[in-house]
Amino acid sequence: MSAETAVSARREDTGRGERRPLDKVRALQWTLYRCAKQEPERRFHALYGHVHRMDVLWRAWSSVCANRGAPGVNGVTVDQVAASGVDEFLQDLSEQLRTHTYRPSVLRRVQIPKPGRPGEFRPLSIPTVADRVVMTAAKLVLEPVFEAQFTEASYGFRPKRSAIDACEAVRVAANQRQEWVFEADIRDCFGTIDHDALMAQVARRVVDRSMLKLIRAWLRMGVLEGGVTSPTGAGTPQGSPISPLLANIALHVLDEAWQGRGRRLGTLVRYCDDFVVLSPTRQRAEQARELAAVVLGGLGMRLHPEKSGVVCLTRGGQGFDFLGFHHRKVESWKWRGRFYLQRWPSARALGVLRDKIRVATSRSRTERPVAAVVADLNPVLRGWAAYFRNGNSGRKFNAVDGYVHERLAIFASRKHGLRGRNWTTRFTYAWISRLGVYRLTGNVRGAMVHASR
Repeated sequence: MSAETAVSARREDTGRGERRPLDKVRALQWTLYRCAKQEPERRFHALYGHVHRMDVLWRAWSSVCANRGAPGVNGVTVDQVAASGVDEFLQDLSEQLRTHTYRPSVLRRVQIPKPGRPGEFRPLSIPTVADRVVMTAAKLVLEPVFEAQFTEASYGFRPKRSAIDACEAVRVAANQRQEWVFEADIRDCFGTIDHDALMAQVARRVVDRSMLKLIRAWLRMGVLEGGVTSPTGAGTPQGSPISPLLANIALHVLDEAWQGRGRRLGTLVRYCDDFVVLSPTRQRAEQARELAAVVLGGLGMRLHPEKSGVVCLTRGGQGFDFLGFHHRKVESWKWRGRFYLQRWPSARALGVLRDKIRVATSRSRTERPVAAVVADLNPVLRGWAAYFRNGNSGRKFNAVDGYVHERLAIFASRKHGLRGRNWTTRFTYAWISRLGVYRLTGNVRGAMVHASR
């Protein structure tokens, strides 16, 4: 929990001079955060009792319900739990936790395709709804304790910190003449974290044996795939609510290394398992690679040799992809000879969006009304624009608008049996406007440096 969030937990004003009753869950988080922040060496020994509190479980249920998600191995969905009675469901979970009879179920393994990487799949391990609620409750209790120790280099899955904030940190560092970038890719981060190394990091702040036992039980949950249950010897289940927090706890060792030995090597910017180091010289960037490999090796992780490397940003010579953006230095239109780092959607991000547009407007879907296709496309375009508008994406947005126009025009031609591809004269801008297609052009936020893209 950030300091801003913590303070807001203490004072909740309605805006009319009234004060609402204090949210007890947020008050608990504030207390834990404050204690952990004021006493960096303190180890907490009474956390498990908060996990089975009914108000904490209700808050966890609200989060699980909002995220929806697929059912686990028992086939029970969120809707089925809601229909059968949430209060009774949570009371039963609370009793199991209180009496130490709670046992997590095995995980249901599914393979989902990686966006922009044909033929590659990412394994997801899906817990049951009950396990997701307990994991979220534990996360509500544990997160403030560890949030107090996390460093400014970490941005992923943290309150009040986003991927855009991480990109801004990269931009600032690069414009301060740190032009050698070590871009890292951890091979199967969530699947290779050493359990003992992770638990050692958790135990630095938590000595509650019941809480430690609960976390270790989740790490040891078996995986059901193809009717066969396999044990999990390493890693944390990718797809569970608590996994991002556990990954951040493990990778905090890397952040600490950069506060010590790594400080002179450059600026570390980490978004969970995706990170870059910006250095003033190539030698220091190579040393950053060596240090990262050593630290990650102690956690059971390895850098991907083919996807990790060092690039030079000087005068726009090279660029790199990070968090969906392509980062590259561009000459200023105001001061010739000066180069500033800019970012715009990467080729992979554009490819993923084009694939979605192509599928929605494919020949096999011509039986659908054009208006229905537009209704499907608009949320995709709006969400994509909301993220990539935070950069120098004007030209890319124009290209996407043109591609959407073309695909819809070809779709309409096929639907109505029209011949030829003179879509620019037959299906004009006025036509696309009448359809209500969301346009990306004009949605880019103001440029942050004196350079155009």
